[in-house]
Amino acid sequence: MSESTETINEFLQSIGVDTAYRTASLSLLENGESRYLRDLKLNFSSTLTSEYLSAKECGLLGLSVAVNNNNLPLTNFYTNYATEQSATAEEIAEAAACASLLASNNIFYRFRHFTQKDKYGQIPARIRMQIMMKPVTGKEFFELMSLTISAVNGCEMCVNAHEDSLIKMGTTEERIFDAVRIGSLVTSAGKIIF
Repeated sequence: MSESTETINEFLQSIGVDTAYRTASLSLLENGESRYLRDLKLNFSSTLTSEYLSAKECGLLGLSVAVNNNNLPLTNFYTNYATEQSATAEEIAEAAACASLLASNNIFYRFRHFTQKDKYGQIPARIRMQIMMKPVTGKEFFELMSLTISAVNGCEMCVNAHEDSLIKMGTTEERIFDAVRIGSLVTSAGKIIF
């Protein structure tokens, strides 16, 4: 067995996927004996720990990003991981809901930002966002998930608004930075495992 295949098998086992599983992207890396496979495995494992986030928060952030990216294997992995870290069914549902809500918000507010027309800022959004009022994960963590999804979706206006809100709540920049780091690495893994 080649070193690449061994690394892939270790990675797949760690996320609960059968070692026979292959995507076209994964096969390209395997066939080319890519050194990146080790980085991919280590980067992914680093989404599970943080100096500034609890393991449960890492799991919920990973889950929200996996749902946002429509990635079934990673959604299953992070659901199980968050559950192992004592996340409730309500918290897990909220991570999925956050991804859905922010998908609409990111498109809508990105449009407003791109056009920069005052008129569009005056028209009511008519997007229901009641979940943001009393989130079961808490206002600060829901904002953190919202910021992470907004960063993944590339909405500058939403990133700035959520980051500003978090700073005003007293969230450290290190905590914010680590949440976005996790979002970037879950998205990266999702380019290979999907």
